[in-house]
Amino acid sequence: MTALVVVLALVGVVGLYRTFAGPAGVGHFRSAEGRQEYLEYYRQAMETMPAPSGTEDVATSFGTVRVYTWAGGGEQDSPPVVLLPGRTSGAPVWAANVPLLARSRRVIALDALGDAGMSVQSAPLTSADDQAAWIDEVISAVAPEGAHLVGHSFGGATAAVYARLHPDRVRSLTLLEPVFTFAYPPAGIMAWTVAASVPALPESWRNRALERIGGEKLSGTDPMELMIKAGAEKFDASLPTPSPLTYEQAEALTMPVYVAIAGRNSVAGGSKAVERAQKILPQASIQVWDNATHSLPMQEAESLTPVLEQFWAQGDTGSS
Repeated sequence: MTALVVVLALVGVVGLYRTFAGPAGVGHFRSAEGRQEYLEYYRQAMETMPAPSGTEDVATSFGTVRVYTWAGGGEQDSPPVVLLPGRTSGAPVWAANVPLLARSRRVIALDALGDAGMSVQSAPLTSADDQAAWIDEVISAVAPEGAHLVGHSFGGATAAVYARLHPDRVRSLTLLEPVFTFAYPPAGIMAWTVAASVPALPESWRNRALERIGGEKLSGTDPMELMIKAGAEKFDASLPTPSPLTYEQAEALTMPVYVAIAGRNSVAGGSKAVERAQKILPQASIQVWDNATHSLPMQEAESLTPVLEQFWAQGDTGSS
């Protein structure tokens, strides 16, 4: 878990840096060697998860999206869960969650289009509408009756955009430490982001910045940590800049909404995010996990699972 805390901090800070600094265009690996290094760590990280019951590449208007499915042991007629990862992490980041969630229902994890992973972008994503469009094409293919949508970090921001633009397909919306959704990251996080994200700085300085954000030492050996670091260093992402929800946008979130915010080193905005979410989503269930950091869904996997299972039951009877 030590490595995971820091590596999820890396997801957050690299995502923040790339959001403002990334050029427009199509996401790509900087070199064939960098892609090969990333794919090897990706393979090792996937091996820490249960073998998926299905793997497919779904064609969309913006490229092909890698989709993994775990059939699960629960009620297969229930709407599935769709997981959207944070920046540079991909489907393997849910390794702690998938075995627990798949006990009760079908679980589907995506590699985000335009970011490091097995998805391959072919056209620029220039707006929130574009982000929602490719997700809708995937969900139409793999969960045509609708799904419980779960997003972590930047995946939370993307999930919120999709849910407000396509509420008919979202049975419920779960936002786990969602960045740029209810508040901007704290100034301290932004300052360390600069130190952690500038390639010209010595690696030792960048690692120290990551450790200050995550509150733990980098292990240097964990496959997931190495995968995410390789993605951050070897892949150039080009994605739209998210922005916090307005009151009008929040009104479109008519499905049940659950928001989880970390009590320590929250990249989502901490207490400011909680206050804002309470104001614009008065019907939502909002919970602060006091001992969690930005790695909340993985740190709290055991405790979070029953909370989500109970929450999803509210959306199972909703219309698709």
